[in-house]
Amino acid sequence: MLFLFRTILFAALVGETASAVRAQDSGAITIPRPKPGERAPVAAPRANIRVDTNVVLVPVNVTDPLNRFVTGLEQGDFRIFEESVEQKIVSFGNEDAALSVGIVFDTSGSMGGNLSQSRLSVAEFFKTANPEDEAFLVEFANRPELAVPFTHDLSEIQHRLLSTRPRGSTALLDGVTLAMQTMKKASNPRRALIVITDGGDNHSRYTFSEVRNRVREADVQIYAIGIFGGMGSPEEMAGPGLLSALTEPTGGHHFVGSLRDLPDIASKIGVELRNQYLIGYTPSNTERDGKYRRITLRVIQPRGLPKIRAHWRTGYYAPTQ
Repeated sequence: MLFLFRTILFAALVGETASAVRAQDSGAITIPRPKPGERAPVAAPRANIRVDTNVVLVPVNVTDPLNRFVTGLEQGDFRIFEESVEQKIVSFGNEDAALSVGIVFDTSGSMGGNLSQSRLSVAEFFKTANPEDEAFLVEFANRPELAVPFTHDLSEIQHRLLSTRPRGSTALLDGVTLAMQTMKKASNPRRALIVITDGGDNHSRYTFSEVRNRVREADVQIYAIGIFGGMGSPEEMAGPGLLSALTEPTGGHHFVGSLRDLPDIASKIGVELRNQYLIGYTPSNTERDGKYRRITLRVIQPRGLPKIRAHWRTGYYAPTQ
């Protein structure tokens, strides 16, 4: 996920480096503090900084080969590039900042036997929430509906889901489009959509190409949980590929699992969103040409750790004015 701001106020978050410990219960590896006598890195002040130019904010997840999150990295461990040109990092942090989340929930007829576990997966995801988080619910079948607008009371969404009944076809792309439109009213700079569905699209007004362009323009990380099993219609068989194409460019992921896997997958997504670094840079290219700019990122391999890898949003559209 990536956020583009003009003359804005944002938190320059700086993560504390913890003592050397492998936190098996949280699935994270923490990079140790400097040893006595070594010079510790200078942390940026915990303060709000006013930036009088465009700043691109890029959330990044770093994991080891066992998919455990690697925390405690410092700003100097990252290098970021825009169209192959290295950029100067102006803000860095890894604190658990507030999120704006959209739940995009499939209520089509084929979801009949899947609704109970799908509701449970939303409840598991919300267990990782902070009091400052806000969320909304979009349900989709023949057409999408904003069932619960933005709220800090996440129980409203869970109560609404209890009354959900399966019906109609699957307008998945329309549901994602409505969710991205709703996300424009978000209060927090960190934003994510969680899509829960059991099939591909068979009833949307919007085409994949139209939604793909909207996804690339939006400052939203998209995660998807697909409940696919056996042979189905051509749309259902195309479902995993569709979810991958919607999520991967945003720095999110799509997960395919059985019904019993849903709560664990949702919990994993919640943990991932809570273990992100937030890197900000001011683009050296100041042209307001509206063009898509690709972002690449490199992480310096910490000593003593197995090979690590990073996930981030792959680009953004430059402003036009």
